[in-house]
Amino acid sequence: MSAYLMAIDAGTGSVRAVLFDTEGNQVGVAQREWTHREDPRWPGSMDFDWVHNWELASGCVRELLGRTGIDPADVAAVSTTCMREGILLYDADGNEIWACANVDARSNDEVGELIRSNPGLERELYRESGQTFALGALPRLLWVKNKMPEVYDRAATIGMFNDWLIYRLTGVLAVEPSNGSTTGIMDLQSRTWDPSIAERCGIRTDIFHEVRECGTLAGTVNGHGAADTGLAVGTPVVVGGGDCQLGMIGVDACLPGEAGVFGGSFWQYEFNTDSGATDADCRVRVNCHAVPQVWQYEALAFKPGLVMRWYRDGFCQAEKEQAAREGRDVYDVMNEHAAKVPAGSYGMLCCFSDVMDFIHWTHASPTFTNFQLEPDRYDKYTFYRAILENTALLVRGHIDLVREATGNEPDELVFAGGASKSELWAQILADVTGKRVKVPVVKEATALGAAILAGVGVGIYASPAEGAHAVVRWERAFEPDAAAHEVYARMYPEWREVYAAQLALAEKGATKAMWRAPGL
Repeated sequence: MSAYLMAIDAGTGSVRAVLFDTEGNQVGVAQREWTHREDPRWPGSMDFDWVHNWELASGCVRELLGRTGIDPADVAAVSTTCMREGILLYDADGNEIWACANVDARSNDEVGELIRSNPGLERELYRESGQTFALGALPRLLWVKNKMPEVYDRAATIGMFNDWLIYRLTGVLAVEPSNGSTTGIMDLQSRTWDPSIAERCGIRTDIFHEVRECGTLAGTVNGHGAADTGLAVGTPVVVGGGDCQLGMIGVDACLPGEAGVFGGSFWQYEFNTDSGATDADCRVRVNCHAVPQVWQYEALAFKPGLVMRWYRDGFCQAEKEQAAREGRDVYDVMNEHAAKVPAGSYGMLCCFSDVMDFIHWTHASPTFTNFQLEPDRYDKYTFYRAILENTALLVRGHIDLVREATGNEPDELVFAGGASKSELWAQILADVTGKRVKVPVVKEATALGAAILAGVGVGIYASPAEGAHAVVRWERAFEPDAAAHEVYARMYPEWREVYAAQLALAEKGATKAMWRAPGL
């Protein structure tokens, strides 16, 4: 009898169910897009609709089982993963009563309140939790306390979205440390809740439920879960983790010293360490890995994939039409033209995403600069290539940032996520960083990581590292071109200088920042 492992992945823009065999081959996928609406009363809010979104998630599972024809009894285990930072509150009866998605930014007032009450508190908490107020749960919980006191008083438990998926399947509610640590209310070393952090922020200390380690058995699919999804009653459900942590498992990067770059709507540079020590200057995030006794330095870049989508939809209608005629991906058409533009885009620079500064996190106004009025060189493909180069330059900045904090950098990079489908982007990443860039066969590494954890939980793999090493395969490696690397080595300090000047304009209000953390 064949055995299969299922991952349910609740991302920022969509939810997916993905099925793998035990050798790591993707058997099928079903996906639904979803949106997180702003409450018009609260600018910057990003509400999570748990009723409709569960219908979408469970519908993906039903569709996947139907499309593949797999007998539900042959699903050996299920695990879950999701966007980090999104939180739900439950009442004493286990009903969801409030939820927000990951980049919810309604808590400006509350960040200001926390900073005014104790100017040194954010740095103090960062050293314990690896998090600042920028994305963590503390300002959001304080917002609920201030703006929705009736919800705050009813709240009995806080949870994350991957745990919510398990709860819907099994009725078991518990939080795991890889995503739970992104709340900023966990101690990095003990990998569990630290209620004293909440207390110092004026938040209740009685809403923190059980913590279970990633890869352990959470429970089994109950009658309600089976009716909603089509899974068999009794199917084991294994504790999963945050998307980037499971992504690292899905690219066989489970050990200290290994690094990965994940390219999608947001880009993350992840570097594994054997210590939960934080950065003295609070510039970079530190999370628990989904592998016990391993931690991750994480440098985030906001919106590279969204910038690409904007440029495609705003300027590349002809390429979209060509791609539709030829049955191709529009980005492949755009990449063919951009590959003919020399490294460095004739000296043109652009500013979108910046190198992370977690304690004061903002981005300059979007900018193209240093181009000439010469249409034979500075056409739309040069501008497009400059966007690719901007993202690779900030990855170099993130490698430098993490090296300054830890004293270490990797010898090579693993590149996964939707962006890794672009051979041009992968080559530019290798040329800018001067490092070998490996691309796995399975680009959607997060779902594969969840499937590996599912297998660990039922004994198919002995550990996450052993499971990953057994199933992850490589499609291609990109070696840096020496001449292109020299061009980018000269370009990088110029880009940092231009970005600093553009950021200064945004900081004083002369231009509008592309993104700014709440409270800044």
